[in-house]
Amino acid sequence: MPSTFQPLFLQAQLTAYISLRALRRNQLRSGLTALGIIIGIAAVISLVAVGNGARADIEEQVATLGENLLTVFAGNMRSGGVSGGLGSASSLTLQDASAIVREVPDVLAVSPESSSSAQAVANGRNWSTSVVGESSEYLLIRDWKLVSGAMFTDRDVSSAAKVALIGSKTAMELFGPLNPVGQSVRIRNIPFTITGLLVSKGAALGQNQDDRIIIPYTTAMKRLTGERYLRSINVRVTRAERMTSAQQQITSLLRERHGLAPERNDDFGIFNQQEIADTVGSITVIITLLLGAIAGISLLVGGIGIMNIMLVSVTERTREIGIRMAVGAQPAAISFQFLIEATILSVLGGLAGVLLGIGIAKLLELALNFKAIISPGSILLAFGVSFSIGVFFGFYPARKAAALDPIEALRYE
Repeated sequence: MPSTFQPLFLQAQLTAYISLRALRRNQLRSGLTALGIIIGIAAVISLVAVGNGARADIEEQVATLGENLLTVFAGNMRSGGVSGGLGSASSLTLQDASAIVREVPDVLAVSPESSSSAQAVANGRNWSTSVVGESSEYLLIRDWKLVSGAMFTDRDVSSAAKVALIGSKTAMELFGPLNPVGQSVRIRNIPFTITGLLVSKGAALGQNQDDRIIIPYTTAMKRLTGERYLRSINVRVTRAERMTSAQQQITSLLRERHGLAPERNDDFGIFNQQEIADTVGSITVIITLLLGAIAGISLLVGGIGIMNIMLVSVTERTREIGIRMAVGAQPAAISFQFLIEATILSVLGGLAGVLLGIGIAKLLELALNFKAIISPGSILLAFGVSFSIGVFFGFYPARKAAALDPIEALRYE
């Protein structure tokens, strides 16, 4: 080390040693002072981890719906002032679905959908489940795999064949551990042969995707529901960046096909998977920031506690400060000493708070069966905040100590 900086380095070492000795002399008070920082940092780490986990969970659920997915719903039907809800109007047809895949270049595949609830009977058991009519391209659209068996074919769709895919939840309720492929299930007293068992996807946006039976949409409309109109049309777009363009093209196409004048509202609705994911992601980010901000209030309180204790410490050690100044200590060294004490308290509190926050996040995972994601960024931010609090709230007491008059300080009792 160059000789020019050696005295400064030794002085810094001495000042740090004096600061640590002063903190050790009042261990209980130091611990209680750091408690506010500990609680604040722990709250920030744990709450941000919970927010990150919630966002990741929702994004994962949205992703299970499929890749680049648009869902076109029939409009809302009103009867006697009562709204039937989106999908209740008779506004979507099979011809609409054919036109979408034929005339919209960005569309890769479509699946007309007809859905209902029914009691399924098999293997001496019965189970109320969703029966969904789809096309042979449904698994491609939803990016859904099969555990065993095969998807029904275009020929099955054109002939309204009595074949079905079964979800893992429904299969467990009806067949238990047995492989359902090749077995028969009766829906409204009509026998269906199970051709495939779907991979479990779990819940998505409040709906259990595994509790369903999927049959050809022609079979559903002719043999089960008798409907001539569709509830919805599932659409897969070629690329994510073409989602908005495809949605606009489908809107224009359907308005033209339905003969809607410019002043009339759409008689259908389109749900964009990417928009849903972006909206939900934005909401969870706002919630995470709000939780972090609320937890940050306790950090402010902890910083004020540090300032308060350091002011008390300056008053208690006035005579000590006077003696140090009398033997040659510069005001900068006195100021540095108290600034170091405040920073050490804050940083040690931050370290303990990070460990406590990680522990709380893990406990929440175990207690709530929920994944809390602790990001390295939040830990680095916590350390940065704790260090900044030590410097900021320690500055005024340090400055006050450095400004003491040596003679008055020596007279202080």
